[in-house]
Amino acid sequence: MLIIGLLIAFAGNSFVFALHNDGTFEVFNQGEQLSSPILDLKNWLFGIIGATMVGFNVMAIFIIRFALKEKEIWAWNALFYGIIVWFIIDSGISFYYAAYFNLYLINIPALLTILIPLFFIRVLIVRNFQSNHGSDNI
Repeated sequence: MLIIGLLIAFAGNSFVFALHNDGTFEVFNQGEQLSSPILDLKNWLFGIIGATMVGFNVMAIFIIRFALKEKEIWAWNALFYGIIVWFIIDSGISFYYAAYFNLYLINIPALLTILIPLFFIRVLIVRNFQSNHGSDNI
């Protein structure tokens, strides 16, 4: 996801994002290419979105490397609730603007890529907690 953030920030108009850009042009510009000032706006937005993704992923790497590795429940909660809040807000806005392409090209794959391993980690955390505390309450 870190690399995807860098690609969004610096290569948002490349072939990598052709399907996403085509969807954007279709939904917001009747399938036509964007004018130069609007393309600049799109590139700026991609730049700050990509930068936000990179920053979030650097933070997540540190949480995973240090806290989640030690099976700290707060680290799991931070990652889980962070991705859920992002998904709800981003998908809700995409749905509102009928930008469904963003849901199936970006949001759903990103959500699954993060949640599937996160749920496996949750099992390890629960087992660790139960063996250390002898309790089902976590």
